[in-house]
Amino acid sequence: MKKECLEIVREKCESCHACALGATRKNIVFSDGNPSTAKIVLIGEAPGETEDETGKPFVGRAGQLLSDFLTQAGISREEDVYIINTVKCRPPENRVPTDSEKTACRKFLNAQIDIINPRAIVLCGATALKSFVELDKKQTISKVRGQWMTINVDGKDYKAITIFHPSYLLRNHSMEEGSPRRLMQEDLRNIKNEILSDIEREIPFEDSPISSSAFNIFAQQHAALL
Repeated sequence: MKKECLEIVREKCESCHACALGATRKNIVFSDGNPSTAKIVLIGEAPGETEDETGKPFVGRAGQLLSDFLTQAGISREEDVYIINTVKCRPPENRVPTDSEKTACRKFLNAQIDIINPRAIVLCGATALKSFVELDKKQTISKVRGQWMTINVDGKDYKAITIFHPSYLLRNHSMEEGSPRRLMQEDLRNIKNEILSDIEREIPFEDSPISSSAFNIFAQQHAALL
């Protein structure tokens, strides 16, 4: 059921030109991960050049580093995490997406979160954090990362935590105590222990076909998409 609902969202996303990014993209970058088994939704900033080429999030150098850190923490990128971005299309020159671009894409992101219904949301980087949390001028990602909080998405509360974006870690190679890479390790272990420690590895299965009643519920909840 989750996969079929997500495919409906993907089809609507592929035809979307609600902002200027739709005119310059090569591919929408919809998601990565197994929606049938994922207990975590990880939200990044925006697709880069490699992501735009492949249609898959976090596949460049930063994505490989993220995969390495997840593996070290005992978190399966393929089974435990469903990965999305604040926008589905690459901003020109890899710039930060604007508020209006994120707003135009928010209905797709919210629908994905609702369908996955994760145990926790991981906000990867400052752009993802600011998309859900209002920060005062004194607050930076360095001060709020690693702290559990509650965020509200379409009227539903979710447990959430912020981590550094792996592109930041590409510029910081130290593994000394208190370094960004060491803090990333600590945060991912925290996530593993808090969210996945009681889960035995599930055998992936195919979702059953979506029923007409389930589809009607989905359609009512996400009327703006359909």
